[in-house]
Amino acid sequence: MKQLENFYIIYKQDVYMYLLSLTHNPNLSEDLLSETFVASMSSFVNFRGQSTVKTWLCSIARNLWLQSIRKENHIVEYNDLLQLYASDSIAEKLITKETVKRIKALLLEKDERTQKIVNMRVNGYSFGEIAHDVNISESSARVIDFRTKKWIKSILEKEELG
Repeated sequence: MKQLENFYIIYKQDVYMYLLSLTHNPNLSEDLLSETFVASMSSFVNFRGQSTVKTWLCSIARNLWLQSIRKENHIVEYNDLLQLYASDSIAEKLITKETVKRIKALLLEKDERTQKIVNMRVNGYSFGEIAHDVNISESSARVIDFRTKKWIKSILEKEELG
């Protein structure tokens, strides 16, 4: 519990700024910030250290933001979600329209199942939901998503777009 308190002290500002960049609403960002740290308490046992704590917390925050959008039936542009999917952290370079266009083209090179997995992930579905829908294991969905994201990033870096 003390460790989570320390995470809050260290990362609250970063997570808040990330949420503010998503919502453009200070009040909603504060609410989601609180929800993020509450959710992190219950999912802390699942944190495997495969990412930084900040990335993990921002992932929780992003999922809560997407849930709030779905509840309120707001329309979110697919390109905005694709940018979030392709970025590793809030400090990463801004992704241009050209980069989004290239990511879409790269995804079209992948098989239909991979495209569906990525599109579902971009739209905020959990790996469990994706696995059920695509009829594969959750770990397979995670691996396909991870490899696809890594593949996209490597190509973008070679092309100096990412």
